[in-house]
Amino acid sequence: MADLVQHRIENRIPELEQLERVGLFTKKEVKSLLKRSTALEYKLYRAVSSKDDFISYVQYEINVLELIKKRRTHIGYQFKREEIEYPIIQRVNNVFRRATSKWKEDVQLWLSQVAFCKKWATKGQLSKVFSSMLAIHPDKPALWIMAAKYEMEDRDSSESARHLFLRALRFHPENPKIYQEYFRMELMHAEKLRKQQQELEQAQIDVGEYEFSPEILSGKLAEVVYRDASQKIKGAEFILSLLQIAAVFDFTKDLQETILQDLQNHHTDDSLTWDFMAKRELETAVAPELQTPKGRATDINRKEERACIVYEEGLKSLNTEAMWTCYVTFCLDRYKRKTNVTELKEKRRERFLNVLQRAHDSALLQENFYKNWLQVLQSSGDNEHAVQVAIAATQRFNQSVETWSLSLQTLVKLGSEEAGRLFQEALKHVNPKESLPLWLLKVEWSMSSQTPEETEALFKKGLLSPVPAVSTAMKEKYLDWSYMTGGYKVARKTFTSLNEHRPFTKAFFTRMIQIEKDQETPKMNNLRDYYERALREFGSTDDDLWMEYIKEEQGPYGSPENCGRLHWRAIKTLEGQAVENFTTKYTLFQTGHIQ
Repeated sequence: MADLVQHRIENRIPELEQLERVGLFTKKEVKSLLKRSTALEYKLYRAVSSKDDFISYVQYEINVLELIKKRRTHIGYQFKREEIEYPIIQRVNNVFRRATSKWKEDVQLWLSQVAFCKKWATKGQLSKVFSSMLAIHPDKPALWIMAAKYEMEDRDSSESARHLFLRALRFHPENPKIYQEYFRMELMHAEKLRKQQQELEQAQIDVGEYEFSPEILSGKLAEVVYRDASQKIKGAEFILSLLQIAAVFDFTKDLQETILQDLQNHHTDDSLTWDFMAKRELETAVAPELQTPKGRATDINRKEERACIVYEEGLKSLNTEAMWTCYVTFCLDRYKRKTNVTELKEKRRERFLNVLQRAHDSALLQENFYKNWLQVLQSSGDNEHAVQVAIAATQRFNQSVETWSLSLQTLVKLGSEEAGRLFQEALKHVNPKESLPLWLLKVEWSMSSQTPEETEALFKKGLLSPVPAVSTAMKEKYLDWSYMTGGYKVARKTFTSLNEHRPFTKAFFTRMIQIEKDQETPKMNNLRDYYERALREFGSTDDDLWMEYIKEEQGPYGSPENCGRLHWRAIKTLEGQAVENFTTKYTLFQTGHIQ
């Protein structure tokens, strides 16, 4: 091993001498570099070398390259790159090769070498890296695409890129991403040839026997890819993705027409086809005579109506939730668009509400659209209809907490008499484990709309819930409500009635502590009682609770001599990491670093 390392170190000597001779490194720096390189080389040749050893070696060499680059810029010296940088780059690639041979499955290692080769302009080497990587990882489509893009964009070799895509399709014959990128590559190739032809014609250069094929220039190779892809991969979404790629290129009008024709002939059973065809109606140019604001609004309205006609046509043969979703989404998007023309805004609102109602009547309106529906109705002052929609939504999605919450909030906001009945219905239908938002909403409504007796009865019912999240939340709310409506004595009575009613939250006790401290003359004995009760529940895990208790004893109503005893109890009671946290905080508190 020592002989091999020594041989590799000796191979470095010419480049190190050059570094010193041209003034990029000092003699001291060269010695330091040699020492560090020797240590890294020995690590690579140990009996059991790790991946980290190889990564550290590569990172060190890259850092040296970066430093050389900065030094060259600083002193303005740009010569002898073959004697200095090239051996380092070659050495890094050799180390990468050894590492990827040893850890073939590590894709990130391969990608690191790809990134290195790209940065340091070793194009020939990079093609070999991609070839080796794909031989090991042919099951990863993204790597095939990366390699093909490199050949096309960096090496300007459409032939190599095509070869890679064809090989990729042997392994992944139904991968849409590969077909999309292959399709794009062929169009880019055609565009490149068209530009070359244009430049030659402008320069009036005689190309002799070499002629550009009209079929290739018009994108026929891309059409071949499209035909193959459309046979292998079904669905309007994929066909539309190819159409969007083709639309980027200005010479693909015929190809786009072909794709559109196929879309209309073979994919009318997909809502995306109708959605696309409808939205195309918005793309027509505005006539010159309609350039005034009102004229433009009239033209926009006409286009939107034509789009709606397409959606209506689609619904005749495809009355599905997906189709209605496309239609409603379109109307919602148009409704949200700003306009200063009142007539257009009103038309959009009417159209949107009409489509929502029809989708609901068909029982095919998605749940999330009810929120938009209610917002539009309330903003236009149609509160009666909003109440009807809110109730209808709960009947359709009677197990959805989100829908119940939305509908109940609407009814409460509008002061509907149906709110009370619907709260009862909600808690019957919703899974008890998910019912906390409804309990909190009902409590808020009861506090503002019902008698204190009815509200208290609701709290007591909530306390009996078998769901811990509900019963603990009700305790906190009940305590707050008692203090707000009856003052300190009632709050203390409520706390006393609940302090053995498990489970608890820390907030329940800290709220009672705060209520006591808000009094004109807080009683320390009461505060101690609240802290002690809290510590029974959370004393083994909550170091902050112990610190708050100790600070209270240090306060104006406490007895500082109790702090030592509390410290001793905390150390004995707390578990795990909480002990160390408490000790740190207590020490900082004692030394005045925290208050």
